[in-house]
Amino acid sequence: MIFNFLLAPNGGVLQNIYLTIKIVKNDKIFNFCTSLKISEKDWDNIKGRPSNLYRKHDKRLNEKLDLIKKNLAEYLLEQNLEKRIPLQSEMHRRISTICSEYDDTEHSPFTFLNYMLLYIETKRDHVCHSTYKRYKVFYKLFSRFEGYALKKYDVKDIDLDFVKKFIAFGKEESYNENTINRTIHFIKTILIFAERKGVRTSIRDIEVRREKHSGKLITLDDQDLLKIIHTPLPERLLAAKNWLLISCYTGQRFSDFMRFNTENLSRISDKLCLAFTQKKTNKDILLPLHPIVLRILEDNNGCFPEVLSLQSYNNQIKEIAFLANLREPIRAKKRMNFRSHETSAEKWEVLTSHIGRRSFATNFYGKIPTPLLISATGHSTEQMFLNYINIMDKERVLTLSDHFEQNYQEIIKIDR
Repeated sequence: MIFNFLLAPNGGVLQNIYLTIKIVKNDKIFNFCTSLKISEKDWDNIKGRPSNLYRKHDKRLNEKLDLIKKNLAEYLLEQNLEKRIPLQSEMHRRISTICSEYDDTEHSPFTFLNYMLLYIETKRDHVCHSTYKRYKVFYKLFSRFEGYALKKYDVKDIDLDFVKKFIAFGKEESYNENTINRTIHFIKTILIFAERKGVRTSIRDIEVRREKHSGKLITLDDQDLLKIIHTPLPERLLAAKNWLLISCYTGQRFSDFMRFNTENLSRISDKLCLAFTQKKTNKDILLPLHPIVLRILEDNNGCFPEVLSLQSYNNQIKEIAFLANLREPIRAKKRMNFRSHETSAEKWEVLTSHIGRRSFATNFYGKIPTPLLISATGHSTEQMFLNYINIMDKERVLTLSDHFEQNYQEIIKIDR
């Protein structure tokens, strides 16, 4: 069966969305006019849906369209199996109900989306808010896949064939490969959850690929940081500059370092340290302060810089990097048309709040024992920590070259 949503021609500012369903088997066609409306400029004629799925209203509208497809596809399949003629009046009733009484949390007991919701709610009070939000993203992505597949999936339907279809959907929708792999990993977690509740699953048939680490992480090396330190800046950028340096020499997330204050400071054997609890992981961190951070505090009367919003901080550190002449051409991922694509850019253009954490991990890796660095960043495992390392780090390449040269000189001495 083929579903096609389209707008009424020559409509007003807001046009009704029409639905055409073609049953390929008998060439039967059903036509419906829904009560859903959208402007022509916000509609994607090729994909038959809103063009911007990240705008709240249009995202919700597309969820209704997906629900209509799943519901009617299920109804038509039932009628076909029972060798009954599908009733247009019943299909119209279902469309009207979805348009007016939409609720994406009502699912039959054995559907996979129902188990997803059960798992997410059991974890709600035990994970940080960002993790909870990520779980909800996985849920929405799975729901979108069902609209694409014209099928409501039960737990028993999640098998290797499903994984292949889900990967194909991800590629067609231009999702990042890591996003698809993380979602499949979460789906496997839900299968484990279902098995603990006594439901038999195909979890042992599903392989989850590890996330790919491209080695193209953007970091600020020591030379970059020195440029930032010595570049004259207007007063309005000084707070962002100091926070950027603090993040690069403490290795913390924006949600943590922007909460630093004098109450976090304590002394251990005359060493000034930061004691705080990470917001994302709820881990207690005790961190000695780097001399550059100590100098920032001294220049600021013992206080941390003024608090900035995430948007202001991201905008200002780009401007700082531009003024510091960090214009090295690089290949990096940038968001275009609501998806990340690799493109050519200058270094200053791709700086975000996470640059400090990555730079800290990269700049000190190999110079300071890894367990000490992990205790500073709060990563759960060494593998997670290594995901923050820029394997293309120039300083370590030059150091390795020096070691090669030293080894060569030793070989020459032996050869003589």
